[in-house]
Amino acid sequence: MGLEEEIESIREEIAETPYNKSTEAHIGRLKAKLAEKKEKLENQSSAGGGGGYAVEKHGDATVALVGFPSVGKSTLINALTNADSETGSYEFTTLDVNPGMLKYRGANIQLLDVPGLIEGAADGRGGGQEVLSVVRTADLAVFMLSVFEIDQYARLSQELYNNNIRLDTEPPSIHIRQRHKNGIQVNKSDSVTLDENTIKEVLRQNGYVNAEITVRGDPSIDELVDGMMDNRVYIPSMVAVNKADLIEEDYLPTVHEHLRDHDLDPEECVFISAEEEKGLDGLTERIWAELGLVRIYMDKPGRGVDYDEPLILREGDTIGDALDKLGGEFEDRFRFARVSGPSAKHNDQQVGTDHELADEDVLRIITSR
Repeated sequence: MGLEEEIESIREEIAETPYNKSTEAHIGRLKAKLAEKKEKLENQSSAGGGGGYAVEKHGDATVALVGFPSVGKSTLINALTNADSETGSYEFTTLDVNPGMLKYRGANIQLLDVPGLIEGAADGRGGGQEVLSVVRTADLAVFMLSVFEIDQYARLSQELYNNNIRLDTEPPSIHIRQRHKNGIQVNKSDSVTLDENTIKEVLRQNGYVNAEITVRGDPSIDELVDGMMDNRVYIPSMVAVNKADLIEEDYLPTVHEHLRDHDLDPEECVFISAEEEKGLDGLTERIWAELGLVRIYMDKPGRGVDYDEPLILREGDTIGDALDKLGGEFEDRFRFARVSGPSAKHNDQQVGTDHELADEDVLRIITSR
C-alpha cells in the first residue's frame, strides 16, 4: 500500500470512529500517525521537485491574497499598488506570483497575488502545493471572497489547514524533554482536558519512548499533534468581500448571515469593490492593524526628526529590535537611547535595549565615540 492509500485509510478510520473518552487515545494515535504519513509524503514530493518555491521577500511585511480563480485578486493588487506598471512577475515552473508594493504610512508592504487556488490544492492539484508554499511565508493571509460565494471561505481555509497552515491561533503550549529511561511522564495544568493516556499515545506514535512532556492550556488532539510537528506555520488572517457594489442593500443581511454561518463576524470583514476601487482605504487600514506595524521616527543628529521615512517595527518590539534592524554602528556602539512619544514617561526619556516602543515614538540613539 502506497503512502496516499495509507493516508486515505487512516482518514476513513478516524471518520468512522465515534469520539468519546474510551476512544480518545485511539483517535489521538491515529491522528498522530496521519500527520506522520502526510509529512513523509510531503518530503517525498519535495525531493521530487514538487515541494514549492521561494518568493524573495521585500519591504517591511508580506501579505498573501488568497482566493479562487477570477475572484478579483489581480484587479485589487493593481488598484492598491500599480503592479502592472511598476513590477513584473516571479517566473516559476508552473505558476506566476505577481507582487506589488503597497506604500502606507511610511511602510512598504509586499502584496503577493498568488494564483487562484482550486479544491485539492494541498494534495497538489493545479500547482496547489507551490501556491500554498508562498502563503506559508506570508505575515498575513487576506482571504478574498466574492460577495455571492461566501462559502468559498470554508473551502479555502480547509486547503490551508490541510497544508499545515494554522490561522489566527498560537502554537500550543507544549514542551517535550527527551530522557534516557523511565518511559513517558506527563505534566499538565488543571485546564488540560485530554487524559494522560491520550497524550502518551500521541507521543509514542511520534517516536518517543522516554520523555517528559509538559502541557498547558487546553489543546485538542489536533493541536497536541500540531505541537509535535515541525512543519506547522501560524499566521493571522482577515477577510475581504469583493464585488460589494453589485448587491442591493436588502441583500446585505443575507450576506451577513452567510458570513456568520462560517464563524465570520461581518463587522470584522472588509467590504470592497476592486473594480470600482471602493472600500480600499478601509482595507489598507485593516491590513496595517492586522500586521501590527508601528512607525518609529528617528531623531538624527544635526538633521532633526525624520517623519517621512520612519523605521517600521512590530508591536511589542524593543530598542534592541530597532538596533537589530538598523545594524552597523548603532548596534555595535550603542550606549543608550532617548525616547519621546506614547511609550515614554516624559520627553527624551533615557532607556535601554529592553524598552518597548510604540507607534509614532521619536527615537534618538546615543552611541559611543
